[in-house]
Amino acid sequence: MIIGSHVSFGKEQLLGSVKEAISYGANTFMFYTGAPQNTIRKDIDNSLTKEAIKLMEDNNILIDKVICHAPYIVNLANNLDSAKYDFGINFLKGEIARCESLEIKYLVLHPGSSVGLERNIAMDNIIFALNKIITKDTKTMILLETMAGKGTEVGSSLEEIKYILERVNIKDKIGVCLDTCHLNDAGYDMSKFDLFLKMFDDMIGISYIKCIHINDSKNILGAHKDRHANIGYGTIGFNSLINIINNETLKNVPKILETPYTGNNEEDKERLYPPYKFEIDMIKKGEFNSNLINDIKEFYMVK
Repeated sequence: MIIGSHVSFGKEQLLGSVKEAISYGANTFMFYTGAPQNTIRKDIDNSLTKEAIKLMEDNNILIDKVICHAPYIVNLANNLDSAKYDFGINFLKGEIARCESLEIKYLVLHPGSSVGLERNIAMDNIIFALNKIITKDTKTMILLETMAGKGTEVGSSLEEIKYILERVNIKDKIGVCLDTCHLNDAGYDMSKFDLFLKMFDDMIGISYIKCIHINDSKNILGAHKDRHANIGYGTIGFNSLINIINNETLKNVPKILETPYTGNNEEDKERLYPPYKFEIDMIKKGEFNSNLINDIKEFYMVK
C-alpha cells in the first residue's frame, strides 16, 4: 500500500515534508513548493534536498511515488487576459524546473475554469498551454486532476479529460490524478469503482492513472460542490474508499489524503489538527474508527 497525505513545504523544504510524512506513518506524500493560493516561490536549497532524499531512502519512501501539486490559482483554461495566461504558462514551466531539481516525477494540475468562455474554447486553451509547457526534455509528468464541476471548472467529466489528453503532443509526459471527492461530486458513484475503472480504461486507459487523491465527500452524488470530508465521515463511506485503496489494478499508484484538519471548532483555525496519522493507521488496519475525531483532538491537545 502506497499511502500518504498532503504535507507542508516550509523552512526545511523537502526535508521538512519528509519528516512530516514519516510522523504520520506514510510511505509517500504530496506537497506544494510554496503557498497554493499564490505564485511566490523561494529558491530550492539543494543541500536540504539531498538530506531529504537520504531520509526517504532510510525510511522506504520511494521518491518516484512522491507528488507535487501546482497552485490552484493558475488557470490555463481562460486566455481573455493574455498577460495572466502567459504568466501561468511560464510559471508552470518554472514549477516543473523546481520539481526536476527536487527529483520529483509528478506534478498535479487543476485543468482550469472557463470563466465566460465556451467549454471547447477553454479546453483548447488548456491544450495549447500544455503543448507550450511540455517538451521532449521535460522530466516531470503533469497529471490532470479530475474536478468536481464547481462553477465553470473544466475536467469534471472523463470526456473532457479524454479530449485534452488526446491533443497533448507528447503523450508520455501527461497523466491523470483521480480525486474521489471530486469524482463523487461530479456524479461518478465511487461505491461502483470497478465499473468506473472499466469506463475509464475503455475511454482513456488505466495506464494514465498515476495518482489518486483519497477523500470522502460532504456532498451527495453529483452535487458539483467539492467539499472534502474525513475518511468514512462522508457520503462515499469507509468501505468504498478502502475498496479503491486496495484495488489490485492500482496497487502501485500512490494514494494521497487531502482530508480536512479537525478540532473543537472548525472556525478556529488556530486549533485545527492534521488527521493523517490516524486516518493512515485506520486505512492500514482496514477498520473504521468511529472515534477518529476525538482521538485526533486528544493526541494534539496533550502534545
